[in-house]
Parts: sequence; C-alpha cells; structure tokens
Amino acid sequence: MTTFCRLGRIACFLAMMILSAPLVAGFFGAWHPALDSFAHFRVHLAVAMMLAALPLLLTSLRWQAVAALAFGAAALSTTSSSLPLPGLGPVHAAFQPRAEGRPVYKMLQMNLRFKNTEPGKVLSLVGRWQPDVITFQEVSAMWEGKLQPLFARYPYRMMCPYPNGIFGVAILSRRPFAEGGEPQCFGEGALAVARVDFGGRASDVVSIHLGWPWPFEQSGQIDELGGNLAALGQNAILGGDFNATPWSAAVARVARLGGLTLMPAAGRTWLTFMLPDFMSFAGLTIDHVMAKGDVLVHQVTMGEDAGSDHRPLLVEFSFRDTATHPEDSETETVATESASAPRS
Repeated sequence: MTTFCRLGRIACFLAMMILSAPLVAGFFGAWHPALDSFAHFRVHLAVAMMLAALPLLLTSLRWQAVAALAFGAAALSTTSSSLPLPGLGPVHAAFQPRAEGRPVYKMLQMNLRFKNTEPGKVLSLVGRWQPDVITFQEVSAMWEGKLQPLFARYPYRMMCPYPNGIFGVAILSRRPFAEGGEPQCFGEGALAVARVDFGGRASDVVSIHLGWPWPFEQSGQIDELGGNLAALGQNAILGGDFNATPWSAAVARVARLGGLTLMPAAGRTWLTFMLPDFMSFAGLTIDHVMAKGDVLVHQVTMGEDAGSDHRPLLVEFSFRDTATHPEDSETETVATESASAPRS
C-alpha cells in the first residue's frame, strides 16, 4: 500500500470517528441543551460520516465502515416527522382527513425576515392564499409600515415588538377575537397569543419565535415561556420559527409544555442567502406548526419564496366532528352555518 493510500485511509477513518461523536451526542439532547445543539445538524453529520465511511469499504476497515453506514442510516431514519423522538415520547401527529361539510380554515405561518428587501412578495402571497389567520415572526419596525395594506382585510391583530426592534411576532386575523380573552404578548415579544372565534368555535392562535440554540438563549427562553404555553386553552394552533429541528429536544419540550402535537414537516424551511437555491437540501427544518384539542390539521405545505430566508407554511385545518364531542353540537352547528355565509 502506498503512503498516499495509507494516509487517505487514516484521514477517512479519523473523519468518520470525529463526525460520529457529535452525531451520537445529539441523541442525548434531553440531558443538556449543549448536546441538543448537535441534533439540529443530524442529517448533515450523518451524511458526512457516511461519505467518509464509503472509501473504507475497500480496505481492512470495511467492518467499521459498515457499522458507520448502518448507524448513519439509523440516524437519518429518526429525522422523519412520523417517528417519535427517542426517550421523549410521541409528540408528532399525522394529518387528519377532511370531513364533508366541515368548514376548513387557512393559516399562513412565516418568518418575514427583519430586512426583507421584497415585502411586496409577502403581500402578494397573502392576497393569493387569503388565510383566515396569519402568524408572523421577525416583525421588525420596518414591517409595521409595510403591513399596513393588510390591516383593512385583517382588522383583528396583535403585534408584539421585541426589545431589539427586530424579532417581534404578530398575529393577524380576519376572524374576530373571541369575547372574554384579551390577546397577550409574552417573553418580551417572543410569544403572541390571541383567542380567535372561528364561526362559533374558539381557539388560541399562537405565534412564537425562539432564539438560537445553546450557547445562545433558546433553552432559557423555553423555560421562561413554559407557564404561558401550559396556560393555552383547550383548543390551540401554533405557528413559529423555533430555530430547532423537529426531532430536537427543544421542539419536544415546547410540545410537552403546551400539550401540543407537532405536525409533519413540510420540508427544509430555512436556507441562508449565502447558498444558491439548488443547495436547498443543505437547509434546516426549523419552522413548525403544532395543534391541540379539537383543532384538526389537514395539510401543511411549503409556499414559494417570498423574499425571506425562511419559506412560508400554508396550513389548512378545521375542528373535530361533533360526533365525538356531543357537548359541542350547538357551537358546531353555528360554525357550519357561519362558514357557509359569505365572508367579509
């Protein structure tokens, strides 16, 4: 064996072992947020480790390479949103089928990007999709003026500015806010909650924007918002930029604290502007939708580019059939009649 081949084998083996360490660490994110930070890059680490292992199949280290490939494949399988998180319980849910005659509502979830240079794309997206409710993040001071054209169509709204003037959240609704519950901001503008009346069925609509993972503020922020999440009403639908992947302990904590279920991921929603669109496979799935109670989510799809480094999520949902909740029959009748009437 030439010196070059020997050095290549050593380099591949070292790369394989080095990459395996953070990959393994990410599975223990519930122990400490530092370990959870590695989980967000599970796909990238697994693919890189497997690529390093491939050349070793032709060497005396073939069995170590086979083990690495098997572990990498197993790690990738856990990134499916249909699988429960190891040791954290089943927080994911499958989409629910539509029922004939049941009114279906729409929600738009999007991180606007605080310095979006093409705000017209966002307004156009809203005009085409015509959601009933909207959850926005990174509603900077710039956006307060740019969103004005939407206010006539969405007269019910809650804007929660963040102290830095950049990372605020907002809820816009063309459905009225329910009586008896005032919209509120929490976590210095990281969380907005508004109880919305969907034709007689009330549900909390939630917009959340978490900070970056450890060593930044994300874990402490979840702790701070824990009580507010636990206080959500029986029915709720949440959209937000979590800065965390769906298989992470951080997302599982939010789901657990709020009694929420995480909807299947629509795709990699974030890609830095430093990379071209054809490298979207290198992006991260960090924008999510959750729901609880009688809210049934039928579909979450990823929308087209709207000038942000985050892709929008288009959500369709309804409320549970009254056959399973006889006590709700009266309000369900009201909801059906209201949905059949022309919208304002």
